[in-house]
Amino acid sequence: MKITRLEECAAMPVNMQGVQDAIKQVPIGKADGAPNFSIRVFTIAPGGHTPHHSHDSEHLNYILEGSGELLDGDNPRAISQGDYILVRPQEKHQYRNTGSTPLKFLCMVPTDYE
Repeated sequence: MKITRLEECAAMPVNMQGVQDAIKQVPIGKADGAPNFSIRVFTIAPGGHTPHHSHDSEHLNYILEGSGELLDGDNPRAISQGDYILVRPQEKHQYRNTGSTPLKFLCMVPTDYE
């Protein structure tokens, strides 16, 4: 069993093409022996964004803090603290921080995707 807090998790810059001002933390994942799912936390600075991309597995997201937009394909949709989001396999998407404070969200994925 593992119990941790986000402030105890290393923050790593997200180094992918198309990313601007985003960091990732992994409170629970493959390194902890999680057999099926990983929890990642992304923090995007104001004006920052994730890549406009798709992937083979679903992602389950929860907005912890802040606000912004989620591109659903090419359609921007408003997101804010408290929103739950399902990104299905192959859905093209991008998280954008359009607010003035950090946009922080949980992203649960299969451990193999982590």
